[in-house]
Amino acid sequence: MRRMTEPQPFRPSVAHAELGDAFFDVVEPAVFPTLTLRHRDDRWAARIGLDSLTDEEWLEHMGRMAPFAGSHPRPLALRYHGHQFRSYNPDLGDGRGFLLAQLHDLQDGRLLDLGTKGSGRTPYSRGGDGRLTLKGAIREILATRMLEALGVYTSKTLSVVETGEALIRNDEPSPTRSAVLVRLSHSHIRIGTFQRLAFHDDAPNLGRLRDYSIRNYLPEAWRDDETARTVAFLDEVVSRVAKLGAQWTVAGFVHGVLNTDNINITGESFDYGPWRFLPVLDRSFTAAYFDHSGLYAFGRQPETLLWNLTRLAECLLPLSSEDALIAVLKQFSPRFEAALRAALLRRLGVASAGGEKDAALVQAWFSSLQQSKVPFEQAFFDWYGGLARSGHAAASPVATAYQEEAFAPVRTALAGFEPAPGNAGDHPYFAGSAPCTMLIEEVEAIWAPIAASDDWSRLEAKLAAIDEMQGAYGS
Repeated sequence: MRRMTEPQPFRPSVAHAELGDAFFDVVEPAVFPTLTLRHRDDRWAARIGLDSLTDEEWLEHMGRMAPFAGSHPRPLALRYHGHQFRSYNPDLGDGRGFLLAQLHDLQDGRLLDLGTKGSGRTPYSRGGDGRLTLKGAIREILATRMLEALGVYTSKTLSVVETGEALIRNDEPSPTRSAVLVRLSHSHIRIGTFQRLAFHDDAPNLGRLRDYSIRNYLPEAWRDDETARTVAFLDEVVSRVAKLGAQWTVAGFVHGVLNTDNINITGESFDYGPWRFLPVLDRSFTAAYFDHSGLYAFGRQPETLLWNLTRLAECLLPLSSEDALIAVLKQFSPRFEAALRAALLRRLGVASAGGEKDAALVQAWFSSLQQSKVPFEQAFFDWYGGLARSGHAAASPVATAYQEEAFAPVRTALAGFEPAPGNAGDHPYFAGSAPCTMLIEEVEAIWAPIAASDDWSRLEAKLAAIDEMQGAYGS
């Protein structure tokens, strides 16, 4: 693979290699029959110094996986274990992806990863072909763009390249088209990365991974004392994951597969397989057709995140005291509730009215949505700005539901709130009668013309609608 001269001010890194080869395997990417660029996110490419790449240069890196000058010379398949539906699996690891490169965000200096999906077989493929369907890649574009617009801390789908292979899958019509995706993420260090080291009783590398994670991703957790450093590390991860759970809740998002290898230390949402957005508030709503017990249902996501964090705390026992780690875990619930209040106020475009009133609004909002069965996203759209924009709610297609008893607690609670400074209630997005949504029927409708006649217009229109919504919310 040839190197290419990168446009400045691209700032590459090889930080992950510093951990040593006990943390990864050097692998070779697949060679694909053809490469057709289907998506590149130039907004985020600009933040990492890659927006000036020509399409052919882009394909060289994002399709042929040519290394980036100054970053890893060859791809790294990362090693990790994990609980899958709460059953421990020591045979995981990057099975159809790898760490392609590391670089810095030019805006805030963060270390970021370029990770692939569908880039070929690795030592952890477990009989799989290491590929990704084009439909799966499009679903990931839609998930990440919608979540970003709704204020959720998420990975970004930087690139999708169609690769010209015909894949056989059991859960969709086959053969189907293939793609390789490149994800921009703030770390691929998972809870499962720590679990693998704990499984092997490898305390020295546990400490090395903790310190690497703090130096590169969580510098606020650094303490000179090793025991205090471990506690501070867990404390920061708990705070970030609690905030993520609150953001998912207010977005009405169901991840679908909340295994410990899908939760990373930076609290960033990533790796979208089966996912859904709520049509209406239903705590038992699941995303994965194979989640027969509802383990990862919408209403169970916070407890699942805490369960996963508890597994991380167990891994850290050789580096700290059990009592100190338990004390940190007990902070998850209050931090989730605080983050939930903040996320709800942001989505409703109202300023805080104080702790008790904010908490009462949260209770009233979710209780009323559950009882009234008003479409989830429609309710946020109609009540953005609070009672100051009650006329918009009165003109809604579901206005009669807002006058019923089930919604009375919301009307009462909102009486104590004013629009937040900078409230965007006058944005053109809110002038219509319906919000931008991402229900499963819409996803299928976007895919259908692509599959039938290579018509990408519905995807382009949906991304434009998401952009308008993001502009309204200021995400």
